[in-house]
Amino acid sequence: MMEALRTPDERFAGLPGWGFAPHYLEHAGADGADGTDSALRMHYVDEGPRDAAVTALCLHGEPSWAYLYRKMLPVFTGAGLRVVAPDFFGFGRSDKPVDDGWYSFERHRDSLRVFVEALDLKNILLVCQDWGGLIGLTLPMAFESSMPQRFTRLLVMNTGLGTGTVTEGFKAWRAYCNANPDMAIGKLMKRGCAVLTDAEAAAYDAPFPDARHKAGVRAFPNLVPDRDDAPGAALSRDAARFWSQRWQGESFMAIGMQDPVLGPPAMRSLHKLIRGCPPPLEVAEAGHFVQEWGGPVAQAALAHFKLA
Repeated sequence: MMEALRTPDERFAGLPGWGFAPHYLEHAGADGADGTDSALRMHYVDEGPRDAAVTALCLHGEPSWAYLYRKMLPVFTGAGLRVVAPDFFGFGRSDKPVDDGWYSFERHRDSLRVFVEALDLKNILLVCQDWGGLIGLTLPMAFESSMPQRFTRLLVMNTGLGTGTVTEGFKAWRAYCNANPDMAIGKLMKRGCAVLTDAEAAAYDAPFPDARHKAGVRAFPNLVPDRDDAPGAALSRDAARFWSQRWQGESFMAIGMQDPVLGPPAMRSLHKLIRGCPPPLEVAEAGHFVQEWGGPVAQAALAHFKLA
């Protein structure tokens, strides 16, 4: 039997800026051949009216969780949007399989596909960064034949598509992660986001009481497709074709200009792929985790989409 951990609820009590009630999708795993994924529980935040015309689906990355969206979420709900922010398996309040080898590109993507279908999210504004983009940018294709209008808008921040080529900067990040299996996540977040208070940095540690809870954190860097035949690479190449040729929605890009790995060069390459994307919003002081400067970014995106 697969072993999975569930972070105690008390770890999430009193986090600064985080008064959002938890919601759970039971049996959220996309079943593997042996059905062992089917008992997993995925956590998500669900704020704003359930019948809102537009739903913002906010996807976090490595090594964060839905807490990353606490500054953007009130801007979206203030404009009348529903906001849904799930935690990937292995992160936040979602269940955490302890076997590093359980995690795969396909499992993460399938679990989000199941999540979107189970909640029957429609007219989605996809909000993504880091792994939220690596996986999230492949999601609209999953509904092209069944519901092509499920995704209608995109707000994309420092991320990319895993088409099989990685940069030297990413290789250095992956090497760092592999050398630190019990990564000090709060310290890492504060190093990249000087605006964080000590309490906010500690909130990023909340989901991970010990190293056994960090299998997902350890796995993510090694799941980035780094060769043409790597899992997820062909799908990501199709995603590149989708965004450049088949995407019919509206787009907005924000770039954290201080990001050494997925900063301006990587984002300008991605920008060229997204059909109809206007010139990016450059956030001069922001690093990789653009959401920590996210209030003005959310406001600018809503204004562009005429949703404010």
